[in-house]
Amino acid sequence: MFKNINLFRIELGPVQDLEGMEQALDAARFTPCGATQERSFGWVEPRGQEHGPLVESVNGQRLLRFMIETKGVPGAEVRKKAQEEADRIEATTGRKPGKKETKALREDALQALLPQAFARRKSVMVWLDVERGMLITDAATTLANDDLITSLVTLLPGTKIHNLNTAQTPQTAMTQWLLAKSPDDWPEGLAVERECELKSHSEEKSVVRLTRHHLLNDDVRKHITEGKLPTRLALTWEGRIGFHLSENFRLKKLSFLEGVFEDRPSAEGEDPFDSDVALSTGELRSFLPALIAMLGGELAEKSETSAQKAEAGG
Repeated sequence: MFKNINLFRIELGPVQDLEGMEQALDAARFTPCGATQERSFGWVEPRGQEHGPLVESVNGQRLLRFMIETKGVPGAEVRKKAQEEADRIEATTGRKPGKKETKALREDALQALLPQAFARRKSVMVWLDVERGMLITDAATTLANDDLITSLVTLLPGTKIHNLNTAQTPQTAMTQWLLAKSPDDWPEGLAVERECELKSHSEEKSVVRLTRHHLLNDDVRKHITEGKLPTRLALTWEGRIGFHLSENFRLKKLSFLEGVFEDRPSAEGEDPFDSDVALSTGELRSFLPALIAMLGGELAEKSETSAQKAEAGG
């Protein structure tokens, strides 16, 4: 259900009940891209059932799904079509289009080619833990997060969403874990696995990627002392959740390990959505506070999301 984890603090405005949220999101239901539209996004049914609710509640946890559709035209095709038009203009008028006109020709070429472009869709699961004031998204990119956050604060007036920051940066913590002399020095319940990425901030920008490699060794420590710091590290928690922690506090490649879902009901013909949500959010409600604590706890200071910064012109 979640492959990525992005953490935010959310303060809901006046619209907090399920019915009110449902009505608000209904105003921005997803519609596919138009013929000359490059991008379209909106809200769809989390359960995947047509005409179902846009806000699902399972064990007090609210689930939403944000759909993004994009249509891309290869740049080479746009340039080719624009150049053909530029050649036609030169042949008929005897002059070459200037810089401004060439830009307009490329924009026209893109609009002409968009109706033929293949549309791609990606959905983002959104989890709202109202009790704890947390918003968790499955977005793989900052742009997707920005779009869905902008949509939420627009549709739910008075709602505020902030980045969740910790006292210790993930990079500092990952560095300490890799410099540990033994697993006994890791936080309780946490285990460093066999994959990481180290990057240098020097002019060379050198990168070391280690896969299926024991990381508690002098070679890794030497890389760190030479200035290559971890930007991504594979970890497990309590033998139940595997994930990659990144320097920007995004969790990737999230997985629930063997045995976690063994007790899930599997009655024939029964929709597994509710049990999946209950089990996954239940595990994550234990794991995420533990991870935040490993990073020194949450900072009281609130920082704007990139979407809010852009909206404010910052």
